[in-house]
Amino acid sequence: MMKNIKRFSAITIIGILFLVFNSCDDTSEIFTISAPTAPVLADLGFTDLQLDAVNTGNPAVTLNWKDAAYGQQASINYAIQFASDEAFTTPIIPATITGKTSITLSVNEVNAAAGNAGLNPFEWGTLYARVVSSLGTQNSEKTISNAIQFNVYPYYNYVFNDYYLVGNATSADWNNNNNNPALFRDPNDKNTFYYTGFFGAGEFKVLEVKGLWQPQWGTNDKSSIDVNPGGGSDPGTFPNNNSAITASGFYTFKINFASKTFNFEAFNATGKMSPASLTLKGTSTVDVAMAALGFDGHIWYANNVRLTPGDVAFVTGAGANWGGSTSFSGTATNGGGSVPVIVEDDYNVWFNDLTGQYILIPLNL
Repeated sequence: MMKNIKRFSAITIIGILFLVFNSCDDTSEIFTISAPTAPVLADLGFTDLQLDAVNTGNPAVTLNWKDAAYGQQASINYAIQFASDEAFTTPIIPATITGKTSITLSVNEVNAAAGNAGLNPFEWGTLYARVVSSLGTQNSEKTISNAIQFNVYPYYNYVFNDYYLVGNATSADWNNNNNNPALFRDPNDKNTFYYTGFFGAGEFKVLEVKGLWQPQWGTNDKSSIDVNPGGGSDPGTFPNNNSAITASGFYTFKINFASKTFNFEAFNATGKMSPASLTLKGTSTVDVAMAALGFDGHIWYANNVRLTPGDVAFVTGAGANWGGSTSFSGTATNGGGSVPVIVEDDYNVWFNDLTGQYILIPLNL
């Protein structure tokens, strides 16, 4: 006798094999399942997996498991879960599959999952894996397989885009590879960027890759942004659809690549003095003297700086120590600690002494 019978409405679980009962008084669709048996995840046959940052599309690992059993022939969903602990406190789901008992994950997929699970780049760490089965579009009647573990050596996955100014209102003029000033990314919103500084009379656009004219960002109206990703028509220029800046001065440019909006407004820089010198210091580097743009002495840069895991700060000749708590980009304050450097690489470093904003752009990640 089948025990532990459970009844479900097909309204809540679509696509599972069901029994249809025809009745002039009862048109409901009912199916029954037995207590499910969990899938069984097979061992990998290896213990260590070093991920190759060059061939990221190559297969990295194939997971195989024995089918879960629900007492009926049904199409079973499987979610792959990774975690940094055996209890799967914060599981990561790199992939799902239906009706199959095997899946191959690429180098990039495993690397991203390892990073999201909390494993550090360029260090060996233990990754746990399991399979969770379920039924229907509502993922009902979940069962969890056994867990297996293996050691992973991830590389760093830089998930950000970076952007640069170009145009005769900027220091780079209409040259797409002329130490173009970088926009400063909001550390809490990877789609929002700022640039506060001097703009000359003229126009400008935004580039995504120095040395390339596409993707090229501009505007065809007064508030929304447009892009030529390549092969199309170029958008108009900022600040207002080919309407040039008529009065040179300090402005704040804000752009959001998710909402496709921007604004451009005057900034009061009266009385704001730049330091006589600025040095990049910290455990991540030997002291590096930063240079101020001749076009705008409030914008400082240092190119091709080798940084190792540790921290950096921006130190003035008068001894002010500007730092922040967020890696890659953020807003520094005097006495605000040090900027964490989490991965070794060559960086272009930019700092704005008007706002304290900084951005560290890796060149090889």
